[in-house]
Amino acid sequence: MTELALTAGVVETAILGVVQGLTEFLPISSDGHLALGQKLLRTGGNLEMTVLLHAGTLLATLLVFRKEVLGLFKELAAVLKDRGRLTTDPVAMEGVGVIVASVPTAIIGLLLKKRIEAWSHVSWIVAVCFMGTALVLLVSRLGKEREGFRWTPKLAFIVGLAQGAAVLPGLSRSACTIATALLLGAPPKDAFRFSFLISLPAVGGALLLELKDPGALARAGGTDGIIGAIVAFFVGLGALYALRGVVSRGKLWAFALYVIPLAILTFVLG
Repeated sequence: MTELALTAGVVETAILGVVQGLTEFLPISSDGHLALGQKLLRTGGNLEMTVLLHAGTLLATLLVFRKEVLGLFKELAAVLKDRGRLTTDPVAMEGVGVIVASVPTAIIGLLLKKRIEAWSHVSWIVAVCFMGTALVLLVSRLGKEREGFRWTPKLAFIVGLAQGAAVLPGLSRSACTIATALLLGAPPKDAFRFSFLISLPAVGGALLLELKDPGALARAGGTDGIIGAIVAFFVGLGALYALRGVVSRGKLWAFALYVIPLAILTFVLG
């Protein structure tokens, strides 16, 4: 019976890993899908498990954007010698923008931290947030690329607010941040890159915060949770490359055709 229970646990977390890997990057809300998946699998779920699965996709993001991350660190180091680069070098401006965007995200996340786990088990809340994601995706079509676009602190802060709002289960982080960036006039490739660069401190900070005590790993499923994170990593790699192509072709809005029926289904299931 014990071996059967262990096998069932691995299968369940592996399924959640697939869900996380696909939905963390695709603009359809990983938290909303995890909440729905935990409800259908009757696993109960917890915030630690969710964060551990996010660790898998965090590593995938670091792998894909390793050159950009290293470039940002180099430029920020160069800024210490020449502060004029803050207003003239686009890479340096983007690096500062990542820092600025992280501030509202952190504040909103900390303020809502205690409520998020409870809300993820309330189907109508998840359904409403799914519908919010669909609306954001459709509105993204209104964005017009601005010539000579640069990431100013003001624009980065606005995208950070969008990322902070996406802590709500069912409200997609990538949808909110990419769509907001597009509406602010960012070129598609810049919107895509900035969206996932600002996810690194947000997800990394949440991971450290939730798993800082020894008991957190056990609450996250122990070995089963780690297997889920590994699955999320490999599935996430494929999803990330796929989304890059979709955004570059200006088809981000098309994901709304999936999210709207999903919102209705979630409400009905609730």
